[in-house]
Amino acid sequence: MVLNFLKAILIGLAASIPLGPLGIMCIQKALSKGRWAGFAVGLGSSIVDVFYAAIALFSVSFISDFLDRNRIWVMLVGGVIILLIGLQIAMKNPIKDLQQSKTTPVSSSRHVKEVLRGFLMTISNPGALVLMLGLFAFFGLDLGTHYRAPAVLVVLAGIFLGTASWWFLLASGISLFRKRFRLRQMLVINRISGIIIALIGLASVVESLAQLIFHQPLFS
Repeated sequence: MVLNFLKAILIGLAASIPLGPLGIMCIQKALSKGRWAGFAVGLGSSIVDVFYAAIALFSVSFISDFLDRNRIWVMLVGGVIILLIGLQIAMKNPIKDLQQSKTTPVSSSRHVKEVLRGFLMTISNPGALVLMLGLFAFFGLDLGTHYRAPAVLVVLAGIFLGTASWWFLLASGISLFRKRFRLRQMLVINRISGIIIALIGLASVVESLAQLIFHQPLFS
């Protein structure tokens, strides 16, 4: 059980370290709103990772088949969500957030919104489930016939600890450089990160539409 717990932590870390659009948003939030805002974004992703890990453990065929059959539509909806989030970040003025965070405490409801954003960006990416299945196979995590509640909970707890630890370390590390940025630099970073996230979402939308119309991938 201890070995599976350690493997689960490594799986959680490996699933989170690749910096996609969520990583970019985590960095942007940590710079503009502070450590806990960046961590909240990653926490939303951690929740989805645990959910996908549960599917990988039990091989829930219904959900796996649903994501496989509707992969193009999931890509399309997910691309639109990422695109809209990116545009919102690009158009938002981080100077106000920075000034407000210095004078007033950030309410927990705002952190809940960041968690929801991270959740939506990850749940709309079917590749996250494929990655989780691949990591389970790579690390050789297998409960064998011991699919009892304690064993499963230990693995899921390890995955959550691994993913959450990465997002906390990333947000904390980035926030250390927060005071070194001038307001104008913050605005530029906001614009660039928002545009990058929006372009990733746009690429997903274009790719899914190409598959729907031409029945073949555009980016291959």
